[in-house]
Amino acid sequence: MSLSTVKEDIERRPEEDEVSVRSKPIPYYTYILLACIGAVFLTQFATSGDPAFFQVDRYSAFLAGFDKQAFLKGHEYWRILTGAALHSGILHVVMNSYALYSFGRLVELLSNRAHLAIVFILSALGGGILSLIFNPDVTSVGASGGIVGLLSYLAVYAFKRRQFISPEFRKNLIFNIGFILVFGLVLYDRIDNFGHIGGLITGAVYAFIQVPSDEYIDPRVAGRSTRALGVTAIVTYILTSILTILLLLNGRHV
Repeated sequence: MSLSTVKEDIERRPEEDEVSVRSKPIPYYTYILLACIGAVFLTQFATSGDPAFFQVDRYSAFLAGFDKQAFLKGHEYWRILTGAALHSGILHVVMNSYALYSFGRLVELLSNRAHLAIVFILSALGGGILSLIFNPDVTSVGASGGIVGLLSYLAVYAFKRRQFISPEFRKNLIFNIGFILVFGLVLYDRIDNFGHIGGLITGAVYAFIQVPSDEYIDPRVAGRSTRALGVTAIVTYILTSILTILLLLNGRHV
């Protein structure tokens, strides 16, 4: 999906819509999430990368990935989040980072950065839980659950605020959701589809509850409790990333 196309779909409407009436905020939370993912991947590469292929080995997943059996039997509950900070290689992290950059900026533009952080964390957890149920023997890595949650949040947002959002934008979001599902089916043996589906469901449910349909209610306004939850969510991912880095560094010296 082209971000420039999406923004044109929103902004080219002649009337004053949800974007043109506001100054565009700097997407701080999107940048923080990207910085966390980048720091963890650099640590992965520094401790286990193969320069010939610029990939990371499976020992990183062993140390901090979402190992379902370690989660259930070893009570290592932190793995459901540390797994969402790891990536399997350069292609994986680049694709996820680009998607997060695209969708994250849109969420902060159309809604509120607090909701970005909340949706990301809840969707990562939701994807992890569904994967735990249906893929209990698979170790999962990647922030995809949180990212597709942002996508489904935007899709529901576009539906509930459709009087302000162009049909082209809505179709673009639906296309991306369909692409993710089809791509997952094609590469089902390498992709945690249940992690994606869990993230999609979580982001959509949150949006149905949070996004106002009333055109007179500004969806960017967040109360004190929501902002506090947003700070809690972003700090949670920062701490998760720090824990992941420590696990990778310490594991290499055991």
